[in-house]
Amino acid sequence: MAESAPLPAALPASPAPRPSLGIQGPVVAFQDPWTGDASDAIMRTGTGIPIPSQDPAPTPGEFVAALRELGADFYVHHVIPTVHDHTALLRDLDDAGIDVVLGNEYGNINGPYVEGTNRHDLPLDLLRDAAASGRLAGVLYDEPEHLQIHADQYRTDAHLPHFGQTDGLGAEEAIAVIDTTVRGIVRDVDAAVADSGGGSVPVLAEQVFPVMFHTLARAGMTPAPKVMKESFQPLQLATALGAARQYDRELWICADLWGPDVGPWLTRAPGFPGHSPAEFASALRLAYLFAPTRLFVENIDVLVRHRGAGAFERTAHGEVWQEFVRDFVPRHPLRWSHRDARADIALVHADDSDFGRGERPFGNRAATAPAAAGSVFGAWHALSHGQLPGHGSCLHIPGYDFPRHQLNGIERSRFPLDAGATEQTRLHGLFQATRNVLVFDELVRPDQLADAGLIVVAGSRLPGATLDALRARADAGATVLVAAWLYGGEHANSERVGRGRWIVYESFDDSDAQEAIAAHAGAADVWTQRFADVEVRIRATSPGGETLDFEIADAPHDRID
Repeated sequence: MAESAPLPAALPASPAPRPSLGIQGPVVAFQDPWTGDASDAIMRTGTGIPIPSQDPAPTPGEFVAALRELGADFYVHHVIPTVHDHTALLRDLDDAGIDVVLGNEYGNINGPYVEGTNRHDLPLDLLRDAAASGRLAGVLYDEPEHLQIHADQYRTDAHLPHFGQTDGLGAEEAIAVIDTTVRGIVRDVDAAVADSGGGSVPVLAEQVFPVMFHTLARAGMTPAPKVMKESFQPLQLATALGAARQYDRELWICADLWGPDVGPWLTRAPGFPGHSPAEFASALRLAYLFAPTRLFVENIDVLVRHRGAGAFERTAHGEVWQEFVRDFVPRHPLRWSHRDARADIALVHADDSDFGRGERPFGNRAATAPAAAGSVFGAWHALSHGQLPGHGSCLHIPGYDFPRHQLNGIERSRFPLDAGATEQTRLHGLFQATRNVLVFDELVRPDQLADAGLIVVAGSRLPGATLDALRARADAGATVLVAAWLYGGEHANSERVGRGRWIVYESFDDSDAQEAIAAHAGAADVWTQRFADVEVRIRATSPGGETLDFEIADAPHDRID
């Protein structure tokens, strides 16, 4: 990692707080140390296939010692819904000085469910006990956007979306249903924590799809994007980071090792891990340099093997994690926070929950996403020099066939595969070139766009007040590129506005749109993200972008006063 020196004097003289580092618990490697056989009696993955534990079960003490050896500041524990006594878990973590994040994934997969939904809410008494221990760091909702849109993923007896029924509702009505439910969840968590005398803890939306970040952040949830997984990293991070900035939330990042690829590494299940050790190393550095509040890895299963009697053996992925924690992080103290993120290019669009399939917007089976929602993909395609697809925002769209599927025919009893697949078959990479992009929703305030020299407005709807704010930004000197269908009548033509430009486009193939984007999009071989006056510059060091190089430099930018 190359660094320019010294770091800009405008930044604080002392390092910013280091992101807290965490590890999520086992799902197939071995039984949950505190619940034993109960963890094999439920499904702990969303694969739809029960997978028995593969290694001997460690004792709680052995497991906590392994967490400490791996440098975990906190532990992400998905609560087994059939287990009601968590006294030992909370005591053991407290004794070890390790915080806990409590998650709902196993309840989402197995039930019990909140009436009329596919959602499991953690018992409030458990949250009170965890808060009273002084170790509760967060409450995690696993892939809530996925389970709102794809309500039948786990619960198949009825179509019951995660936050509420939206059949027959338009986008704004559906968002209102979701907003009301999420605010109630956050309110209940806040009250439970307050009952134990603790301060508030974030309620996390840990997301695989790059939709609904703003909808959920507006209602009170903390964005927790997954990197790696099946994501396009610049798009995923710019969307989540923009939501955190717009709604003043923390940002957490999950380095999710489930993914599409195969290779010659220890493989616990098809796609687990679905990213190479080399990609994992670059993804951890990438996530860290985005300066989240907390950063954790999913899951511990592929960091270690348990050989019995407390003997844990690090895998190739575990060695990557250890190097990151013990070497990279101490050698690269951060002087910025995710809250310092600034946009030289702002992408403004309403949320239609469409990632490229256009189906079940916000869980509504009776509708498809409006055609104009696809303009968001066109915007990303243009802003990335054509490197992001023009028809979707993650790999779960037509045109991508996951290599992991070639392992589906192997009997689960043969896993883990010590040497994985004989050769690496790679689909996923970490790199596309974009320049200091943040995503805001249609309720963005003018001051939140003050740094942007280029504002691209896409999507299906735009309030009149936001249109007025965009005109004001053009008047102040920004170039505003706005879709023709988002308004009628006044301002329907491209024109000079004050010190800036107002460009109306029908498609990103329009010559004026292409010219404006080319003037701001930067180089086609570098991805940058600005934090105050620091710019993180990211370059691919392998042909598919599996590995990255990082540079920290002073940030040239286009602030419009």
